[in-house]
Amino acid sequence: MRRGRRPRDEFSGVVSREMPKEARCSFSLVGDAAIISIPRTSDLEGRKKEIGEAIIARHRNVKTVLNKVTRLEGERRVAELEVLAGEGTVTCNREYGFAYHLDLARVFFNPRLGSERMRVASKVRAGERIIVPFAGVGPFAVPLAAAGARVLALEISSEACRWLAENARLNQVDGNIQIVNCDAFEICRVLAGKSQYRSEGRSIRPEQKFDRAVVPTPYGRDEILDAISPLVRPGGAIHFYTFKRQSQIEGLIQEFEEKGLAVDFHRRCGSVAPTVSRWAFDLTKL
Repeated sequence: MRRGRRPRDEFSGVVSREMPKEARCSFSLVGDAAIISIPRTSDLEGRKKEIGEAIIARHRNVKTVLNKVTRLEGERRVAELEVLAGEGTVTCNREYGFAYHLDLARVFFNPRLGSERMRVASKVRAGERIIVPFAGVGPFAVPLAAAGARVLALEISSEACRWLAENARLNQVDGNIQIVNCDAFEICRVLAGKSQYRSEGRSIRPEQKFDRAVVPTPYGRDEILDAISPLVRPGGAIHFYTFKRQSQIEGLIQEFEEKGLAVDFHRRCGSVAPTVSRWAFDLTKL
């Protein structure tokens, strides 16, 4: 897999020195869209457009500047965005040889997990059956499918499912990905029972077991692990992502072991608050 660009979130001083200190902000980059967060103060409210134009003028790879007005909200996990400069919220993010089209105003995407997605994909063997809840626009599902896995991608947002289908075609892996627009918890219950669920004419058999599960868990939805673990065969792998404080990790590892899950590897991979980080766990089902 070809190594690609990582998100640029370290820029500072992107505007002229005459601008207020608060405006010399950093930004994260998704495709050609820079996302910033300007405090709602009277001093900056009238200069947002100027800030956006200054960022575009200084960085040739930036075509649009978006101001994040709210935090991530709702089951779609999207924030309200304000276009400060440029043409809109649709972009194409490229990482490690893959391309993802998406609308930042309508779907969730985290550009900071690119290396983590490649780490997991590197462990996959051709022919594996993998389930991916909270699949989004496909940043985990696409590399897994490219590695030769047969991927069942679960996503509750119909908008994200449309982008996922486009990205599967764009990256030429649509033959290896089955997309189900659903509540992941509901499908896990179906797969653990005796009924069937049909998706685009193809049935999902409740008796099937998966070789691997990749679970990019939204904040506060850790109960998905109990729902998906029964669907993984003994000896199969679960890549589980969760948000925890450092002080909680030792106890969490003990909980995993009590559930019959051996912890092979874990590491911090991003933060959401001064004391809360995203953690990646590689688990083996015993």
